[in-house]
Amino acid sequence: MLFTRASEYALLALIYIADKKEPQDVETMAEKLEISKSFLAKILQVLARDGLLISYKGAKGGFLLSKDTKEYNLKEIVNSAEKKQVSIFECSQGTCPTGKESKCLMLPILVDLQNKMNEHLASISLLDVINNKK
Repeated sequence: MLFTRASEYALLALIYIADKKEPQDVETMAEKLEISKSFLAKILQVLARDGLLISYKGAKGGFLLSKDTKEYNLKEIVNSAEKKQVSIFECSQGTCPTGKESKCLMLPILVDLQNKMNEHLASISLLDVINNKK
């Protein structure tokens, strides 16, 4: 599966944080975005661990973007949120789960499709999403 709720919520959180100057706390974001606080906290921690967010602790703690919105791309956001490489099909990364790569006529087509999807996702910045472009 390409996008799960984790990807969707990660993107929504990054969009929400994008225009903020001060760290944004999980409770406020969860309320504004109508997302489970615990699920959002887990996603934000993953994004921070992967360097997509800066995490601030304490009473005025929260999260801020670690770079400019034009420097983020959908591929890295989704890969971080999903905790794995985005795959259209289980075998589209080039490895057949049944070990039949040499006999599979579909594998080259699926790998090509995956590569095109990767390129497309990498070409869309967070800024593009915010500005509703592409």
